[in-house]
Amino acid sequence: MAQSVPPGDIQTQPNAKIVFNAPYDDKHTYHIKVINSSSRRIGYGIKTTNMKRLGVDPPCGVLDPKKAVLLAVSCDAFAFGQEDTNNDRITVEWTNTPDGAAKQFRREWFQGDGMVRRKNLPIEYNP
Repeated sequence: MAQSVPPGDIQTQPNAKIVFNAPYDDKHTYHIKVINSSSRRIGYGIKTTNMKRLGVDPPCGVLDPKKAVLLAVSCDAFAFGQEDTNNDRITVEWTNTPDGAAKQFRREWFQGDGMVRRKNLPIEYNP
């Protein structure tokens, strides 16, 4: 059963952080690539610490082994220096999909007893 096997690794490009550059008076979009480097199909979901400022499209999905998806991370306009941005980050969560499951994302994959892995990508704002 796929749920008893820990999910394999993913890779992200960029690997360590996301950087947005000023000015912040308009919406910025930054693309990140998520690559399923494991040999199993995974379901992924993206979370953010600041829903008002940050968005990700698509926010969830299914990735076959060795496949990649391009995510658009958007940062809405905000008053730089007047809002706390220290803890802004995006978290990629992923888990193995059940054997024989349709290639359609299901939130319950993350709520059962299967293992869920996480990768945090801090967000840096250049003034």
